[in-house]
Amino acid sequence: MRGHLVVCGDTPLAFRLADELATRYVQDVTVIVPSKKRNHGPQIAQLPRVKVHEALELNDEAFRDVNADAARAVALVGNSEVGNIHAALRVQELNPGARLVIRMSNTSLGARIRTLFNDCAVLSDGAMAAPSFVAAALGDPAPSHLRVAGRTLYVARRSDRPKSIICGLADTRRSEGNPRLLPDPPDSANLVLAVADKTPRDPLNQHRPRRSPVAALSRSLPLILNRRLMQVALVLLAVIAAGTASLSIAAGYGFSQSIYLILLDLAGAANPDPGLRGGAKVAQVVVTLASLALVPAVTAAVVDALVRARLAGPLERLRQPISGHVVVVGLGGVGVRVVAQLNDLGVPVVCVEMNEDAVGVPLARREGLPIVFGDATRKETLRSAWVNTCRSVVTVTSDDITNLEAGLSSRDLKDNVRVVLRLFDDDLAGRVHRNFRIPVSRSVSFLAAPAFAAAMMERQVIGTIPVGRKVMLIADVPIVQGSALEGRPLSDANQPGESRVLAVGRRGGQHFDWQPQDGYLLVRGDRLIVLATRTGIGHVRARSIAPSESPAGWRPE
Repeated sequence: MRGHLVVCGDTPLAFRLADELATRYVQDVTVIVPSKKRNHGPQIAQLPRVKVHEALELNDEAFRDVNADAARAVALVGNSEVGNIHAALRVQELNPGARLVIRMSNTSLGARIRTLFNDCAVLSDGAMAAPSFVAAALGDPAPSHLRVAGRTLYVARRSDRPKSIICGLADTRRSEGNPRLLPDPPDSANLVLAVADKTPRDPLNQHRPRRSPVAALSRSLPLILNRRLMQVALVLLAVIAAGTASLSIAAGYGFSQSIYLILLDLAGAANPDPGLRGGAKVAQVVVTLASLALVPAVTAAVVDALVRARLAGPLERLRQPISGHVVVVGLGGVGVRVVAQLNDLGVPVVCVEMNEDAVGVPLARREGLPIVFGDATRKETLRSAWVNTCRSVVTVTSDDITNLEAGLSSRDLKDNVRVVLRLFDDDLAGRVHRNFRIPVSRSVSFLAAPAFAAAMMERQVIGTIPVGRKVMLIADVPIVQGSALEGRPLSDANQPGESRVLAVGRRGGQHFDWQPQDGYLLVRGDRLIVLATRTGIGHVRARSIAPSESPAGWRPE
């Protein structure tokens, strides 16, 4: 069996990836799992065109058993990053020509690891999925930008009237969770893909809270000022004011003269006057003693305020009511990226986490973000995060039940709060959407699998665009000699609801035509920048390669 694909792992991503390769690309896939009975092994074993091989370790023997030395591509998508790297080194020794796709959450390390292999793609499923959760939390199209062939593309609402629209992206008015992608006619799409043309715009302006400096100061003062020291200082000031009035009356001084003498007393330069009467002398003594006590009291209050301001933790800030923020439940590999992106976009965030050693806790503390440690399924914990005044709640723990219960509890505290759930089971996500009025639910593996599959098929995926609970891909597709699209007009590559050619690079040139004519005849060496659904990208690929490379059983529609 030559040219087959190998997937290593029994994770949710391994299941989604094997399903994507077998059903969308109609490829023969072998999956190496520790056991067919644990984790997602049973689900993987039920997939068509998938052969499951059990091996406790990804050693040389396991790879020889699945003929990895003849495999076209091997994906290492287990939970252990060290294990994935070790296995990739083994595969390269057995089959130097195989394409390797490695799952790693540490993207900076992944960039360096990639250079160690002949043909390798290092991808992070969490990094791919995070923009989708951020966009869902804000209730708008993804605010991120895509750099494609020298141009910056972004998703916008047609109602915002972007100047340079490339194509209609989706119609989300019927159902947010199940939008109509690449609708026909294109003008019916309310979401569009546009080119950034340096027009001043701030798509996140509506999400940034309007803060009054006076209101912010009034909320901060109680947290950084010591109440008792302030009370002592105020009492001393009252005594000094009363002494000033008494001295003015008893000694017969004018008001300005009394102020002059009192200021000298405050500065420690008291000037005794034997000629003063008894009442005036008492007033001067009281004012002098109060002045001596005021200086250290004010000094102590200032020093204490500086120390409290420096040491005031995020939880102390939560003692005051906050609103308009996003509550992120779970600071794992996905949660930390969601929090980081929201924070970078200027959106206030409150984090909820059970484990104080979670991977995202150091980042949240470093950025000064509030963290509530506790069980997110308990309403007391959610109240501490001020869910009743938040903009939205994003639950991205690794447990579906925790995410669902936290989302439902949030709805109990605030009926109209926007809830974004991370759910692996897509059928469960759909039923939650229909029955619990929670319109947004996402699976990290579902969002990332198309890019991993495309990487295994040796096609450059430029980016992914989440729309509701669906994902669209932007890919660079070359036209091969003898393919079904060679000699055909460009319009043949456009399929309503499936694919749309954004630009054409003629005969492999670096320049792309962003306004190609539908009648242009495609030739060998042309490159297409294609926006497509998962099904559509498979159809375009099948028609762009030579017939001898087409997978057996493939019937492009």
